[in-house]
Amino acid sequence: MAEHNRSGQLAEEMAAQWLISKGYQLLEKNYRHGYAEIDLILTHKKLLVFVEVKFRSGTGFGYAEEFVDYTKRKLIIKAADHYIHEKNWKSDIRFDIVGVYRDRTGAINYRHFEDAFY
Repeated sequence: MAEHNRSGQLAEEMAAQWLISKGYQLLEKNYRHGYAEIDLILTHKKLLVFVEVKFRSGTGFGYAEEFVDYTKRKLIIKAADHYIHEKNWKSDIRFDIVGVYRDRTGAINYRHFEDAFY
């Protein structure tokens, strides 16, 4: 497996644990529908939350939210729509982005963008 894939999987696991520590309940990881994948699906305060996780080793090339472009958002929304119908979800939903950042000292930091797109 390529290094960037390992880093991405580790970032998703860390983001999931971080969100769980904030009161979220994890339902799914790496949910796929067609070409689309949703990194994390959780519930929080009666919301169904679809989360895109982005890992960055620094911010020299930009922040996580800048790397979720129009095409990626459309794919996530399409997969989320499928999931909503599959599970017969009848309540509100939200799309979030979680940036996982490793600084120069190796410390991990998180940036959570709630309701990042729709």
